[in-house]
Amino acid sequence: MILAIGNKNYSSWSMRPWVLAREAGIAFEEKQLKFGDDGRPVGAAAFSPTQKVPVLIVDGEPVWDSLAIAETLAERYPDKQLWPADARARAYARSICAEMHSGFQALRERMPMNIRGRHPGKGLTAESQRDIDRVVAIWTECRSRFGLGGPLLFGRFTIPDAYYAPVVMRFQTYAVKLPAAAQAYCDAVLALASVREWMEGARRETEFVPADEPYAQK
Repeated sequence: MILAIGNKNYSSWSMRPWVLAREAGIAFEEKQLKFGDDGRPVGAAAFSPTQKVPVLIVDGEPVWDSLAIAETLAERYPDKQLWPADARARAYARSICAEMHSGFQALRERMPMNIRGRHPGKGLTAESQRDIDRVVAIWTECRSRFGLGGPLLFGRFTIPDAYYAPVVMRFQTYAVKLPAAAQAYCDAVLALASVREWMEGARRETEFVPADEPYAQK
């Protein structure tokens, strides 16, 4: 399998399937497509009909969109138990991934992922605070209902942890103040080997993408 991704510093969508596969021990070849100044991945048309990243090439066929990639990996590697085994927990897990996939627009726009950057307090508006509060509510309910077996959302590592890892990156970049339980979850995500590896890769990058740097010093 080939996983085409964007810049590790900026591409939250790419981070999700990469962390998922790496943490689960699923082998893949990484193909990185760097973003141009407009924030679009250069050369993506050769991999994906949407010309976006991420895209997973499986047996020569493209699987685009991060949620489709997650479902494909879960289907191909059932032994990895990428979704929770319990039916109620699995339904909740799918719901919170879908909510992250389609929502939280203010958080995305006001606090874009930038692992190398540090912008305390930037991007905090009434709208982004509502998104932050909703994320904290999801984490709190998930941990209390399903996470008693370990430090992650469903105890052990599952797809939702990969899905919310870029949010943890944002909370760190913008120094978002969190309740103790939510901060403990962030710390658990930051301790994952796959997340540490992704962050190290992001810090080695030197590209500056203006579209993803709204708070850079001019």
